[in-house]
Amino acid sequence: MKKIILLLLTITLTGCANNADAVIVTFDDDKSNAIRAHYQNYLNNNTDGLKELWSTDLQIYMNETEAKGVDDIVAVIKAQHTAFDNISMSFGDKELEMDNWVQTIDFPAIGENNPATTITQTWFTWSGTGKASGLTVEVPAHISFAWGEDGKIIQEWHNFDPLKMQTEIALIPAQVKMMQID
Repeated sequence: MKKIILLLLTITLTGCANNADAVIVTFDDDKSNAIRAHYQNYLNNNTDGLKELWSTDLQIYMNETEAKGVDDIVAVIKAQHTAFDNISMSFGDKELEMDNWVQTIDFPAIGENNPATTITQTWFTWSGTGKASGLTVEVPAHISFAWGEDGKIIQEWHNFDPLKMQTEIALIPAQVKMMQID
């Protein structure tokens, strides 16, 4: 029995001693909180505030394998705010009272070609009321952010179905043209 206890104690201590190779997940760290502030800038349509966290070499993968840059995402954000009122984010049921789920993961280096990496992942339901149609659009979304050594976002991966958003955005030019005719 003593040998079994000694073995279990040894395994436990050995497993806890090597944290350099561990994946660490945090929820209330500086990077997670920076993304929460980043999302507030988005909700407030503050693209200058958003740019403060983006690297000038930002690569964004918006449901595609081809990267876009800062100007591309700013154009998307402006189109969303032109087409929608009451843009919000929510996560889970109303009892949680969370705008989004945010977690930062520190991955250890794996060999020479895979350096340590920090990724912040987020999940939420995007919601907005179409200015042209009056319809409420809800889209589940997952966005991940990769951090550079300078503390700026160097890559983003946006994963959601954009069809409902694009349908409402497409109505805006038609509505503006009709207003000019009247």
